[in-house]
Amino acid sequence: MLVLAIDTATPAVTAGVVDLTADSPPRLLAERVTLDAKAHGELLTPHLQDALAEAGKTFADVDAIVVGAGPGPFTGLRVGLVTAAALGQALDRPVYPVPTPDAIALAAGTGEPLLVATDARRKEVYWAVYDAAGHRTDGPGVDRPADLAERGLTVRSAVGEGAVLYADVLGFPVVAPHHPTPVALVAVAAAEVLAGAEPGPLTPLYLRRPDAVEPVGRKKVTRA
Repeated sequence: MLVLAIDTATPAVTAGVVDLTADSPPRLLAERVTLDAKAHGELLTPHLQDALAEAGKTFADVDAIVVGAGPGPFTGLRVGLVTAAALGQALDRPVYPVPTPDAIALAAGTGEPLLVATDARRKEVYWAVYDAAGHRTDGPGVDRPADLAERGLTVRSAVGEGAVLYADVLGFPVVAPHHPTPVALVAVAAAEVLAGAEPGPLTPLYLRRPDAVEPVGRKKVTRA
């Protein structure tokens, strides 16, 4: 099966073309990754087109789409989910959302308890905890690094851009990669994709309430 992999939940604009078969691990055919938190909308579609061209494929050859569902900042995250949804509808192909930290943990592959921490801005991190087998045991959540450190996490290392930015606060050795890879994104959803399972809803993991709020009443514009 030919699978498109997309993630925009981190500063990385990630697009990849992955070959998926039942008897072997996912195999990367081509990828485009650019680290630019402000370029998701500008670069994602060209990245997908370039990766497909390098792999010698077209959108018509795609069998399924896998997309990172976050958590991540609203503006970047919605680019990936909307693009994946639009492609899925246009191509009549299933779109499988996966939690972005799951893909980062799988790519790290430490074989030890692991903290995934990505940059949530506002001096906070999005985080999730994984056991030695790579299963998520806590999270995802969003917290200040100091508050997260006080939880007494029993992990051996940390991965993700948040782990790099706040390594001195979190106090764990930092491993790579800091962003999800196309192969790891597909691997997280591989069983569902191969089985032709019905995808879950494309629900973004924002973890924060919107900054904008509805007004509670009209402002007076004239004096009484």
